[in-house]
Amino acid sequence: MIIEFPQIDPVAFSVFGLGIRWYALSYLVGFILGWRYILHLTKSWRLNVVFTKEHIDDFLVWAVLGAILGGRVGYVLFYNSAQYLENPADILQVWKGGMSFHGGLIGMTLSMFIFAKLRHLSFLRLADLVACAAPIGLFFGRIANFINGELFGRPTSGDWGMIFRFVDDQPRHPSQLYEAALEGGLLFVLLFLLTRLRCVQSAPGLAASIFLGGYGALRFLVEYTRQPDAQLGLFWDMFSMGQILCAAMVLTAIIAGVLCKART
Repeated sequence: MIIEFPQIDPVAFSVFGLGIRWYALSYLVGFILGWRYILHLTKSWRLNVVFTKEHIDDFLVWAVLGAILGGRVGYVLFYNSAQYLENPADILQVWKGGMSFHGGLIGMTLSMFIFAKLRHLSFLRLADLVACAAPIGLFFGRIANFINGELFGRPTSGDWGMIFRFVDDQPRHPSQLYEAALEGGLLFVLLFLLTRLRCVQSAPGLAASIFLGGYGALRFLVEYTRQPDAQLGLFWDMFSMGQILCAAMVLTAIIAGVLCKART
């Protein structure tokens, strides 16, 4: 089944002449739902540390800053440094897209670490809570990528594909939707089920390790259907930048998971 990419106006609506983009709304919805889910987890998990509603409310600001600043800086450094060196003012135009998950992950990790130290909280427990909520934001972020028509897939000769007319007339994988389903939906369900287990809840940092490894593995596989970044191409004619970063994530997750379990 070959279908046309639905041309969707990236501006959802306007308020006093200011265009509100789907991209911004996806981040807003993702953060709000993630915040509410973390509040739910603090009540349902058997935690040996106390996270109050005030802690989670305050951390929301840190999370937004860490994810957005880290995501943008990561995109500039990992994917498009040459362009932004020529036009540094474009770095601020985040509404046009161009966010790196791996940069956002680094930014979020730093914000969690600093916040936990300042509030005398467990960094690993905070990381577990945030990891379980992260797929919610990933789902809405990938849907926004689809609406923007960015991060489209490679050409396909199969029976299923989507034609992105602004690129060419070839059927392509709608890789943004694959990522929304896997990195958002499947990973959320996986974490939801595994964190019901006492052996996972009793090991601080283990849920975060599962998230790192799960995301890294799923994203690595989906990258085979995603068009490589034009400015980078494939390294060694085999791997995209995303796959290289995801391989590092999986290795980190394995080491972190073993260490977390060894501490319990």
